[in-house]
Amino acid sequence: MKELFNNNWKFTKQPIGTELDVIDSSNINWETIDIPHDWLIYDAKNLYETSEGWYRKKIIIKKQKNKRYSICFDGVYMDSTVFVNNQKVGDWKYGYSSFEFDITNYLTNGANEIKVRVIYQHPNSRWYSGAGIYRNVWWKTTDQVHFVTDGIYFTAKKNNQGWTAEIEAEYKSESGEYNYAFIRHTIINMRGVNVGICEQKVKVSNERRTNLQTIYIEQPVLWELECPFLYKLKSELICGDRVLDTVEQSIGFRSLRFDCNEGFFLNDKHVKLHGACLHHDLGALGAAVNKVALKRQLLLLKEMGVNAIRTTHNMPSRELMELADEMGILIVSEAFDMWERSKTKFDYARFFNEWCEIDVKSWVRRDRNHPSIIMWSIGNEIYDTHVGERGLELTRILRDIVQKNDPKQNAYVTIGSNFLRWENAQKCAEQVPVVGYNYGEFLYEEHHKKYPHWVIYGSETGSTLKSRGIYHFPASEVVVSYEDEQCSSLDNCCTGWGADNIPANIIDDRDAKFSLGQFIWSGFDYIGEPSPYTTKNSYFGLIDTAGFKKDAFYLYQAEWTDYKTNPMIHLLPYWDFNDGQLIDIQVYSNAPKIELFFNDESLGIVEIDHLHGTELVGKWQLPYQKGTLKAVAYDEKGSVIATEEQSSFGDVARLVMKADKMTMIANGQDMIFVEISAEDENGVAVANANNRVEVKVSGAGRLVGLDNGDSTDYDSYKGTSRRLFSGKLLAMIAAKEEAGKITVKVTSEGLDPQEMILDSIQGVRQKGISAIVENTESEAVREIPIRKIELCNLSTNNLNHDNMSTQVQAKLYPSNTTYHDLEWKAVTDNNIITDIVKIKVERDTARLTAVCDGSFRLRCTAKNGRNKTEIISELEFQITGVGKMLFNPYKLVSAGLHNWSNKKIHSGLQGGLCTDHGLNYIGFRDVDFGETGSDEITIPIFHLSNNPTPIKVWRGIPGEEDSELLLASYYQKDYIYNVYIPQTYRLSKRLQGIQTICIETIDKLDIQGFYFTDYDKIYGRMSIKDNSRIYGDAFTITENAIEEIGNNVTIEFDNMNFGAEGVRKLIICGRSRNDINTIHVHFKRTDSYDYQILEVPYSSEYEEYEFDLSNISGMNQISFTFLPGSSFDFKWFQFKK
Repeated sequence: MKELFNNNWKFTKQPIGTELDVIDSSNINWETIDIPHDWLIYDAKNLYETSEGWYRKKIIIKKQKNKRYSICFDGVYMDSTVFVNNQKVGDWKYGYSSFEFDITNYLTNGANEIKVRVIYQHPNSRWYSGAGIYRNVWWKTTDQVHFVTDGIYFTAKKNNQGWTAEIEAEYKSESGEYNYAFIRHTIINMRGVNVGICEQKVKVSNERRTNLQTIYIEQPVLWELECPFLYKLKSELICGDRVLDTVEQSIGFRSLRFDCNEGFFLNDKHVKLHGACLHHDLGALGAAVNKVALKRQLLLLKEMGVNAIRTTHNMPSRELMELADEMGILIVSEAFDMWERSKTKFDYARFFNEWCEIDVKSWVRRDRNHPSIIMWSIGNEIYDTHVGERGLELTRILRDIVQKNDPKQNAYVTIGSNFLRWENAQKCAEQVPVVGYNYGEFLYEEHHKKYPHWVIYGSETGSTLKSRGIYHFPASEVVVSYEDEQCSSLDNCCTGWGADNIPANIIDDRDAKFSLGQFIWSGFDYIGEPSPYTTKNSYFGLIDTAGFKKDAFYLYQAEWTDYKTNPMIHLLPYWDFNDGQLIDIQVYSNAPKIELFFNDESLGIVEIDHLHGTELVGKWQLPYQKGTLKAVAYDEKGSVIATEEQSSFGDVARLVMKADKMTMIANGQDMIFVEISAEDENGVAVANANNRVEVKVSGAGRLVGLDNGDSTDYDSYKGTSRRLFSGKLLAMIAAKEEAGKITVKVTSEGLDPQEMILDSIQGVRQKGISAIVENTESEAVREIPIRKIELCNLSTNNLNHDNMSTQVQAKLYPSNTTYHDLEWKAVTDNNIITDIVKIKVERDTARLTAVCDGSFRLRCTAKNGRNKTEIISELEFQITGVGKMLFNPYKLVSAGLHNWSNKKIHSGLQGGLCTDHGLNYIGFRDVDFGETGSDEITIPIFHLSNNPTPIKVWRGIPGEEDSELLLASYYQKDYIYNVYIPQTYRLSKRLQGIQTICIETIDKLDIQGFYFTDYDKIYGRMSIKDNSRIYGDAFTITENAIEEIGNNVTIEFDNMNFGAEGVRKLIICGRSRNDINTIHVHFKRTDSYDYQILEVPYSSEYEEYEFDLSNISGMNQISFTFLPGSSFDFKWFQFKK
């Protein structure tokens, strides 16, 4: 007998290394918790806290003769130890495999105490893992003669007349009471009818034995994706007239075929794998498993057209496998993200050699009977397979362990690799039946010819970036990072390693007919890996962490579903921008023809060839004005089959709640998901609403999670207050064990409260449930955030020699917003700050004055009560006839501003470029070095390797007349992920005047740009008035100095590049009004920091003072800081070697 054992556990969090005797002391604070439990999710600002969790449970037991007692864990993350009555029972290291301990000999009659220690040391994973007993716990009671755990092995093979089911059963005896037993297997259909039975007499001993029996089924209903018919296999172990052990599990009849030329076949029907990679966290629930929440995820993915899941990069929960069987979803189950070579300091590599066979055995034996399983993935992006022969050996070892535990191949061994362009990984791939490519579509054709026997598929593809409801214009410019730390949903934000865009990802897979299909990264956003930023959760998903669909969801749905059975159309973006702003409009549909209307006037028809075409998206541009966009989908006869509208809207008038169901079961495990949104006074959804909402749940339900999907929002998942993000917020309502009414009440500053009544009805009460924990009340925050900055151009957006300036006014919505902070800047279309226009701000108005020719976007931003930019508003402008723009090499020239290249080069981080493997030239014409010139260049690079990579610098464009190679060297730094690290080089000659320079690379890396050492600036006198910024309590700016510098004044100078040689002396010209004035000089660099203290004596006139410095080199930000009591006049300063 096996029953849930989740109730009555208590928990305490302690420092690493806490001993058992300390845990038993009376001053330990134990809190009652629910199992499954993830202790890290409760602090969104500290999701990776190194800590140690202790769990304890007290039970009273009357031990029975001839009974065995075991405690079973579906998953504990990670490095756990189980104690019974303070005796150590055993360890389990891996956080994703299931395990159990027979604790019979540790138990006493009467009171007993079970403790579990869980050690979480950061970093141990590349993504958020959670920590604790995050999956179910079970109590198992067996007789002395029993089946071995996961010892029932079911396989079904089709033959000419029907299907033969083979059933192996492992069993053993813990005593000599019985010599013989009977093993009976019964197959029962979904209507409860026995369709097959077999029984055999077997010999019993204390050794593990295996019995094989067969059942013939003439015409079983097959397990299909459209109709996943399940049977129940009931296995009984009988001695005399007693049934000593019973195991029941779901099974299905299906056949798998993997063909190297034709792809994948399920029951001899071709199936293209439209798969998604899925991490294990459940948003606001963290890693704590909940079957209802999991089912919601899978339903959303199926709606998108997904038919397969890759469980990245870990062994899945038992619940996921059960749902996949029930819902008709194929599973690629993955074991490891690393083998012997670690990816993070405290990951599973520490335990791999000792534990991998144990974990693989647990993994395969538990899940091998599921009809949904089609592949066992032994690893993801395993570096061991790339660097040496040991990787080949480990591949064989792991393959053999899998096949030992699934010898009849209910699923096939595979590996997901991003190293397949190299020979070592190809040798490893030769060892497995199915080869998975991570971002390797460009290798398909080559490898299909080179290895015609390989079965190929895309184990990980895509990795495009998007934030729900965020649009960065124009759509034609691919930009990786923005100051709002969001990613555009116009399909114009991608990584350097993934697909250029979603249509390219779809087409690459569609046209590779021999490929089984692909698994896109990723189905859902997940906590962790927030590339390209350092925020909270990822941007890769087609659905955000709250379960809200992003626009990209509909693009895959358009290509992975059939308009004849499920017609759909999707229109983006929402319709609320600045008057006259040029807006990119996109329409996704699975129909063959679409049309766009604005205010009932047609803007054109687009025909889409989904089977063979290269244009899968309808695209239009329209200057914004208020009104309604309408997208219409037509079938091949011209009949309307789907429509969608986007209308202009105003400020929020009311909150709206929508539940995924109105009734749930009072079993402690069921959930209702309530979507909270907003609408204006006309009932139109306000898609950019960001109101702060307070949620209160009372009655027979519990609020257990709040999530809006915003990676930049660190409000607690476990509180009662959060902002809407892009118009939505999710409240997760969990059942209690008592039935009744549930009241959900939402309030927001300035709006009327709204209520919803839900029902919780009594169901079958299950033992071992814990359902007591709910969110805690958040600290009150009264605010009305800025929803929109509306920019009004008061003159023209075309500046020229005769019309050099214009004014733009900003208006905030709603007008009663709490915040009024605005910042203005000019940026290029690819999001790089530009100096072609000067901006002077007076209150809510910016005056623009042209400097030189070019186009720019005026950007107005607001932090909205946070410490970063949150709201962005833009208008486009053009300058002509004023003069050519010249690059200033003495401050960073972003690589994204290049005006020549030998091929299209992807946008990279922070205005940089991401080169690919092969020859890359990045050219910059019209670089003005001035009369003095420079021969020292600094190039900040992010290279995902510590190995040297070649780099060259040319004067002129290589191959053109008079071009000259000035540098042939290497870049080599210890990389920090997604961080540019500069390296300085001396060129063979000094560049002067206006020049063209070109940077050459041959490897895949990100280049931020370049800057040269400014010898005039560094070694010449610098007026203190030429500072980058000044702030503080007291100072007076005069004609040629800053005087009366007093309390807490800081004067900063950016981009002070002292080159590799550096400076050792500082001269300042000043006048101290005190006996002694103390000046703190700070030198701040990307990777280090120095400061020195200068003491300046009293003087009645300006004097020059020279100070020695420790050698200061490289690019610095310099700050002169004056402490309280200062009184100083400052004219200029100068550095010397």
